[in-house]
Amino acid sequence: MRSAVRLAAGDGFHLDAVTCADDHRGWSAAELGSAHRLVLVRRGLFRRKADGRAAVIDPTMAYLGVPGEEEHFAHPAGGDVCTSVSLTPELWHTLAGEGPPGRPTLYVDARLDLAHRRFLVAARGGDTAFELAESLLSLVATTLARLTPTLTPASSGSGATDAARPGASTTEASVPRTTAPALGPESTVAPALGSRGTEATPGAALASRPGTAGVMPGPRLGTDAAASRTDDAGVGGVGGADTSAAKGSASRGGGGPRSGAVIADAAREAIAADHPAASGLMTLAELLAVSPYQLSRAFTRELGVSLTYYRNRVRVGRALDRLEDGEPSLAGLAADLGFADQAHLTRTIRHHVGHTPTALRRLLTPRTP
Repeated sequence: MRSAVRLAAGDGFHLDAVTCADDHRGWSAAELGSAHRLVLVRRGLFRRKADGRAAVIDPTMAYLGVPGEEEHFAHPAGGDVCTSVSLTPELWHTLAGEGPPGRPTLYVDARLDLAHRRFLVAARGGDTAFELAESLLSLVATTLARLTPTLTPASSGSGATDAARPGASTTEASVPRTTAPALGPESTVAPALGSRGTEATPGAALASRPGTAGVMPGPRLGTDAAASRTDDAGVGGVGGADTSAAKGSASRGGGGPRSGAVIADAAREAIAADHPAASGLMTLAELLAVSPYQLSRAFTRELGVSLTYYRNRVRVGRALDRLEDGEPSLAGLAADLGFADQAHLTRTIRHHVGHTPTALRRLLTPRTP
């Protein structure tokens, strides 16, 4: 069962909180998209299939829906809560131009997650005409710059780079880099990906695009690898504590090896579910019935970030949830989330988001008029 609550509406857009209480592994009946909309997840995990391509959607992955697109959904992990930002055709074309997005999904790093949260803070503030509209433009411009392979009106000039500055205005958040470093365990910039999901020289593709300096490309879930999945919404799933779901999917789809996209999705589901095996690379690889090297390589290729970085991104997201709810003890928060100590928590959050936990408390608190 799905329900939507209208949070705010402005010129050319409306914002809804969508709650789904479904709990099923099979695909739903086809639904046709009626508007351009950006969907970001606040809680939970589900699967979405559009135009025959499936992807796991959770707080680390957003998607863009377009009018007339046929969508199917599956909810093997229970319910979820999403933020849906719908745009009129006129506003969409103003922001994105005439062409379709380069891909329908994108990796949501911790900075974009913070932008999403601050957008919701602005929605609660009640200033729809200015503060919320400005926050919306920043959020959508940053997202489109990651989704589209070419320059869009919203990302030309200073728009995208302003949105990339951590600690700037309301939802201005991305990775403030002009060149992409080599990927390390804690790298904040994804490698450029070729048309078949192979790695290109880091930073080369970005350097060739005007106005996209410092914008991290999203994952390649929309590649042929993802398109090769079967209609079984459970492929690659972890199934909570049941390891057979992940291992049993090794030979699905005609008996051949799983694609990198399926392996990466299964790993993400295990991490999201806090599966005991997700506490280490070796045990996670054993759970998924792949070699540690295959898992690490497939994950980085599909998501653009290492497993180490992704796991910390998930933990930072959980820390943001607690800080947003008024968590008083950073030491207790660090212990609960598996950090060595409060200093380790603070360093990790600052690395991913660009702010300290104390500063984030202020940023995520609605302003009083």
